[in-house]
Amino acid sequence: MTNGQLIAVIFLGASLAACGGNDSIPLDCDDQLQYQNRTAGKRVVVPEGLDPLNEFAEMPIPKADPDAPNPDPGKCVDMPPPVG
Repeated sequence: MTNGQLIAVIFLGASLAACGGNDSIPLDCDDQLQYQNRTAGKRVVVPEGLDPLNEFAEMPIPKADPDAPNPDPGKCVDMPPPVG
């Protein structure tokens, strides 16, 4: 492939990548998202005769601060709430 063909392919690829359109996806942050309705599952019970699970291999998920102010209606949260 010559340099001219390489430049033409790169230019064509960049031109096509820029043709995404101007349609924006409406985002309503007041809708309940799938992860917001999740609850904690049951802990694993190790049967007798097997090694216990390593408790340090778990990733604890902290609870959000209940006193944190709620975002404005319809506004998306940029940062997670503080952990209390």
